[in-house]
Amino acid sequence: MKYAVYVDGQEGTTGLRINEYLARRTDVELLRIEADKRKDPAERARLLNAADVAFLCLPDAASREAAAMVTNPRTCLIDASTAHRTAPGWVFGLPELSSGQREALRGAKRIANPGCHATAFILAVRPLVDAGLLPAAAHVTATSITGYSGGGKSMIAEYEAGGNAKLTSPRPYALGLAHKHIPEMMAHTGLTVAPVFMPIVGNFYKGLAVTVPLHLSDLRAGTTPQQVRDALAAHYEGERFVRVMPLRDPDTLAHGFFDVQANNDTNDVDLFVFGNDQQILVMARLDNLGKGASGAAVQSMNVHLGVDETTGLV
Repeated sequence: MKYAVYVDGQEGTTGLRINEYLARRTDVELLRIEADKRKDPAERARLLNAADVAFLCLPDAASREAAAMVTNPRTCLIDASTAHRTAPGWVFGLPELSSGQREALRGAKRIANPGCHATAFILAVRPLVDAGLLPAAAHVTATSITGYSGGGKSMIAEYEAGGNAKLTSPRPYALGLAHKHIPEMMAHTGLTVAPVFMPIVGNFYKGLAVTVPLHLSDLRAGTTPQQVRDALAAHYEGERFVRVMPLRDPDTLAHGFFDVQANNDTNDVDLFVFGNDQQILVMARLDNLGKGASGAAVQSMNVHLGVDETTGLV
């Protein structure tokens, strides 16, 4: 049996990568729109409704418009935009989120793909809230450094054109403290206070690491770095794509620097805990185009269809 799959927005960074994942598969028939009909609402609607699974790789407003075109109750939409990540009726596309998430994804016809920064943040923080180590009302901060591919085609072109010295150093952004990922970061960790979040774009194509610094005094009384690491390990036990590294990872400490790009070209996430008797750093590393975008979307499709979750991703 082949599943009919359509990618609406197949020329964007996320759409192109999803197509690459799916083109290697024998269980998928890719539905393609003719170049001169990409903005034809009738043709897009026809393909959306002909698909078993349709990926929306579009700006927020266009994703909402595309979702409204779907009348076929059998079509599963997986939206890679920000539009539906906290919307009622949409299931968050992070299978590792909680014990019931895969069941929810299998039954869903509307799936919201997580943002790249949010994926790393949620995977690092949700288990600590669930375990009662981190209060939901905690005042949390986070820093994320990411490659420039997360900015889409225009930013990629800007960096790859060269000649602009301002792009050679890291660039913090979203300084208005209203990054679009914050609502999902709260909704899917259980935090009741918005984290202070600062993303940074670097002069490299892809790779992402989120760092959440915490004072042990802000955690449940008596919490140790080992308990934080153990809570992560317990939450992700048996997960194929999430690996919890040893406390104070010896390989990282021996090298002296953290490799943001070590998970590039994979769907993997590595979680780290570094700490002493007063403070810890919880860190999550992933490929912002893999588990942070296209890989995550394909993983959710696999879960929904009931095929091996790793199909096309390893």
